[in-house]
Amino acid sequence: MTDITISRRAALLGAGTIAAWAASPARALLSAAADAALPAGIEAILARMTLEEKAGQLQLNAAAWSGGIATGLNPPTTGGPSFEGQLADAVAGKLTGVFNGNGAVMARRMQQAVMRESRLKIPLLFAADVIHGHRTIFPVPVAEAASFDPDLAMRTARMAAYEAAAAGIDWTFFPMVDIARDQRWGRTMEGAGEDTLLGQMFATARVRGFQGKQLGDIDAVMACIKHFAAYGAAESGLDYNSVDLSERTLREVYLPPYKAGFDAGAMSGMASFNEINGVPATGNAWLMQQVLRDEWKFPGIIVSDYTGDEEMIAAGFAKDGKDAARLAFLAGVDMSMQSNLYALHLAELVREGAVPQATLDRSVRRVLMVKHRLGLFDDPFRRIDAKRETARSRTKAALALSREAAQKSIVLLRNDGDLLPLDPAQRIALIGPFASGQHDLNGPWVVYGDNNQAIDLATGVKAAGARTVSVTPGSGVEEPIAGGIDAAVAAARAADVVVLAIGESETMSGEAQSRTSITVPAPQMALAEAVAATGKPIVVLLKNGRGLALDGAVKAAPAIVVTWFLGSETGHAIADVLFGKVGPSGRLPLSFPHESGQEPYYYAHKATGRPAPDGPRQPYKAQWRTSPNAALYPFGHGLTYGKVGYAAANVPATLAWDGRIEVSATISNTGTRACEELVQLYIRDRVASITRPVRELKAFRRLALAPGASETVRFTLTRAQLEFLGGDLRPTVEPGTFDVWIAPSAQADGVHGTFELVR
Repeated sequence: MTDITISRRAALLGAGTIAAWAASPARALLSAAADAALPAGIEAILARMTLEEKAGQLQLNAAAWSGGIATGLNPPTTGGPSFEGQLADAVAGKLTGVFNGNGAVMARRMQQAVMRESRLKIPLLFAADVIHGHRTIFPVPVAEAASFDPDLAMRTARMAAYEAAAAGIDWTFFPMVDIARDQRWGRTMEGAGEDTLLGQMFATARVRGFQGKQLGDIDAVMACIKHFAAYGAAESGLDYNSVDLSERTLREVYLPPYKAGFDAGAMSGMASFNEINGVPATGNAWLMQQVLRDEWKFPGIIVSDYTGDEEMIAAGFAKDGKDAARLAFLAGVDMSMQSNLYALHLAELVREGAVPQATLDRSVRRVLMVKHRLGLFDDPFRRIDAKRETARSRTKAALALSREAAQKSIVLLRNDGDLLPLDPAQRIALIGPFASGQHDLNGPWVVYGDNNQAIDLATGVKAAGARTVSVTPGSGVEEPIAGGIDAAVAAARAADVVVLAIGESETMSGEAQSRTSITVPAPQMALAEAVAATGKPIVVLLKNGRGLALDGAVKAAPAIVVTWFLGSETGHAIADVLFGKVGPSGRLPLSFPHESGQEPYYYAHKATGRPAPDGPRQPYKAQWRTSPNAALYPFGHGLTYGKVGYAAANVPATLAWDGRIEVSATISNTGTRACEELVQLYIRDRVASITRPVRELKAFRRLALAPGASETVRFTLTRAQLEFLGGDLRPTVEPGTFDVWIAPSAQADGVHGTFELVR
């Protein structure tokens, strides 16, 4: 770094701001360092800071000037500051930045004030919840994971960063990488589902997408790995609830996606709300120091979740706010979100000797380092440009990507009699609470998007060329409509085919939306039963942010399609699949159980000493009275419009200890339509010193198959892919017999073989 530059964009913000920045201690000290490493400059800034200013660099609050959606997504706090009051706090050095603010205009006003009037002129950091899009909304993350396409996730994250950075946003609180094996948990929709390998791949892709080539680029946004750790393992699927896991399960199942995200270069992480084995994550020094810092060598910052430090009081872990601040900070949480506990207590804790000043300096240094990496010391206004914010919002390219992502996220669960794709000449009755209307399209975690700009189902179906379309709601989401079922039955009788759009609303999925019964709500089930009684063929379109337990007429429908919450291009994408413009290619990233009571359910379970048999039920086995020990629709399941078969397994008899083997199968499409098949590789270690799951996903490959085409798919296996954590929690593997499946899902036979690992 030879000089600190001010862009033309910043110059347009006013000579006074430029002069203030040019004369500021921060710029002067960094400029004096010339080609020296930034840490010397940071140390010089630290030497000038008061304890209160250092604490201020570790305090992040919700923007006082924010939109209504942002306000609704986080619990309100009493006595919050006005915008002018928050501006004064920023100038006084009491804030490091704000989150979920009102775009570039707000960011410019705050940054100008700090650059003109604050003592040290340290730039503010602007953060936001950009979870599955900024202005252009993409499918909810678990839906996008159904694509089994990490490159797609990287591209949507890159586009989200492109839009968000133009609005002044430096930092997003995403990706969420929690493994979700209990579908009652509402935040299932924010992650990549139940599988560890898939979770690792999507964590890596999303970090790389948001952060781009380097953090200092004007279209780069810092990623935040959350929620550290094991939030998805909350007991009973109840949000914020306790987590009690063995260290083995924590390290083998839940921690790998976090590490993958940090290894991909994420420079921030967020502590989870839950406790782990009796210790809240926000106050867990083993988690934050030993695992994250000592073992993984993470150099970035850790922020609490929204008032997470303060919540240790109610949890019975901290005595009061001061104690909570001490515990969180000493555990390794660098930054406090929203509670103000660090701003209120850290300086006093240092003066009392309860917190070493060196520890305080270390966290401030990390925050200043991140701001430097983001380019804010070079140009505090680099991402703040109202004109660019407008120009980058909802571009044609962004909307095209939203449509592509939505198409690839749709999962066809069932298609008896080849009911799909539909013929546009058919008389179609769109029935259900999601048949039309600008609601419940974007999904639960959207701060800046607008459902009024999204394409609903009816609009998409009509735009696709359907000639005769009726639209009848039939019922509300969780309440009946007077006369609704009668109107729906009449519409069904007048149609050739019914498209029944049912499922969850945006308010039934997401944070704080745990469900005890993951079924379609009763009023919609009554609607489905009445429509099914007409005898007309039914295509069920499920709107959902989790796996569902299907029943009755919904379960029996000849065609069932999982459409999740798909975002800006919802209607167009669904219509593209319904009419066969594109074939369905998504696969379930989570299991759909037979009944809610099976939860938590996941494919990679253990056999137990009394495994449930294939075939007829036997007494005293690991099974429920009313359901098999299996999923209704398993992880990895998804149909195409082709007719795909698996044959000709080739599995070598032995794998040498330091060798490799190639396993293969022939995949054929005997149908009349082209399709994309997701070929999945699973293994099982039959006998090990630590019992292993009945199957584990090790790889997958997508094939494009023309009608009548066949292709041989090959996978390579090495000893490293067979490793597990041994009794000492270190990676190991033992000689023995391994099963291998090349199959279309975690429950399908596909083709099967065995091999011996020999030393």
